[in-house]
Amino acid sequence: MNNFREKANFIWSIADLLRGHYKQADYGKVILPFTVLRRLDMVLEPTKKQVLAAYQKHKDKKPEILEPILNGISRVKFHNRSKFGFTELAKDHNNVAANLRNYINGFSISAREIIDYFSFEDQIKKLDEYDLLYLVIKHFADAKEKFENIDPMEMGYIFEELIRKFAEISNETAGEHFTPREVIRLMVNLLFANDKDILRKEGIVKTLYDPACGTGGMLSVADEYLHELNSSARLELFGQELNPESYAICKSDMLIKGQNPANIKFGNSFSQDGLEDEKFDYMLSNPPFGVDWKKAQKFIKDEYENKGYAGRFGAGLPSISDGSLLFLQHMISKMKQNVKEGSRIAIVFNGSPLFNGSAGSGPSEIRKWIIENDMLEAIVAMPDQLFYNTGIATYIWIVTNRKEKKRKGKVQLINASGSDWENADKNNPFYVKMMRSLGNKRKEIGDAKNGKPDQIKTITEIYEAFEEGDYCKIFDKENFGYSRITVERPKRNDKGEIETDKKGELVPDSDLRDYENIPLKEDVEKYFKRDVLPHLPDAWIDHSKTKTGYEINFTKYFYKYKPLRRLEEIRKDILALEEETMDSLKEIL
Repeated sequence: MNNFREKANFIWSIADLLRGHYKQADYGKVILPFTVLRRLDMVLEPTKKQVLAAYQKHKDKKPEILEPILNGISRVKFHNRSKFGFTELAKDHNNVAANLRNYINGFSISAREIIDYFSFEDQIKKLDEYDLLYLVIKHFADAKEKFENIDPMEMGYIFEELIRKFAEISNETAGEHFTPREVIRLMVNLLFANDKDILRKEGIVKTLYDPACGTGGMLSVADEYLHELNSSARLELFGQELNPESYAICKSDMLIKGQNPANIKFGNSFSQDGLEDEKFDYMLSNPPFGVDWKKAQKFIKDEYENKGYAGRFGAGLPSISDGSLLFLQHMISKMKQNVKEGSRIAIVFNGSPLFNGSAGSGPSEIRKWIIENDMLEAIVAMPDQLFYNTGIATYIWIVTNRKEKKRKGKVQLINASGSDWENADKNNPFYVKMMRSLGNKRKEIGDAKNGKPDQIKTITEIYEAFEEGDYCKIFDKENFGYSRITVERPKRNDKGEIETDKKGELVPDSDLRDYENIPLKEDVEKYFKRDVLPHLPDAWIDHSKTKTGYEINFTKYFYKYKPLRRLEEIRKDILALEEETMDSLKEIL
């Protein structure tokens, strides 16, 4: 697995052939589909002769009969009945374009649909026109050993490394396409942690869904985890992706894995829900951070206003500039409602969904709905600088409608950011610094699989223990709620006299209006008498304007007071610095 970058770099080097004819931003339009084709070609190579023989025997049969026969012989869920492969294509320079089209048309329907999403015909015409088509094919044909014995997981790494490189040179956001694998492994560990006994049952079948599946990294890691836990278990994978190249790569990966490629849908999960009537046992996602939802605004607002809780977004709508909580609501709508089964969700957010929006706003109402319905199980704060396109802090939310008995009514917060170990001499328990940064990624969560300290295990064990400590806090769900009260004061005329309306009631002065957030567990009237009236004896609460809000102030719960340095210590440091400066000046002069 460690040489995936070497293979990715080799494939990347083929893009040098395009220099001068293609913009750098368009290199991926050529290299990615050719990589997929070469990968498919290598998978089919061992049974190619048998498939061609069977095709000659059965070619007069209808497609719905012929395709299953040839798929059975290829031993995967696709085949190619063209006489060409990359080796044969590289032998005929003069007819390479026609032969390549013949090769592509020889794929079974499921595989051909994947190639179509790359708009590959446009690239064939361009490359042929520039007399580059043969050169590109020859390089991929000669790279046979680079594609041999690659398991789906390693191929996933290769694709993601290529996408990251193409995104960098075109100033696009690589993080929109994939998530660091160690982050996915941690998410999967947390998602399955409480279900190991269930998942070890002979022949167990479960479903998993990602509404922003990218190249399928999350689906692949979850599948690998379950296979390691129980080789007889089956995880049916489902997903949807908006980016056509990522969608095509994910779908090709599902084909090779023996999954049903029809379970991967193309389009916007909000406005074109390709799995509208499906419910899933597990869900994983890393939706783009802070992505706006302007393009789907009309559709989402119509569903919110017309369907309410019968639709997906009944709890509320976040600001148009950040659709993160829309993804979570969408996933919650796909939970199984069976009391015994239910569903579990792991999703990555940045910090804003924890606290953005005041009481009564869309984000607060969504948090209120999730927490009051006891669906929020845990939140894990992760180290910063984990992602390729951003260095910001991120959080894993675990959401479920089937909590264990000990977790009911509780929310677990885990601080695995490692921030209080930044300047310590000892090794950080939650991350290791990378020898070489990748974009904004300078840290990774250690995993025994890559020879690092098993920090994934450390975090998972803190979650499973469900015990308070330095890095774990457990709260009643009501702890995150508050009443936002409106404090009014009377309006006074120029003489300082209090004004009243026709009914004799006090007229509030909007310029003096103020607000207080009072924890739900605290009595509002007692708080008001204790903390407000002593300072503002003429104030009152307008109860008609009181709203309930929810926020999760993560930093507050894990704040550790650090005493200020003594003045004498600071004075000594200043004097030492002055002395050092004077010595330096003397040397110069």
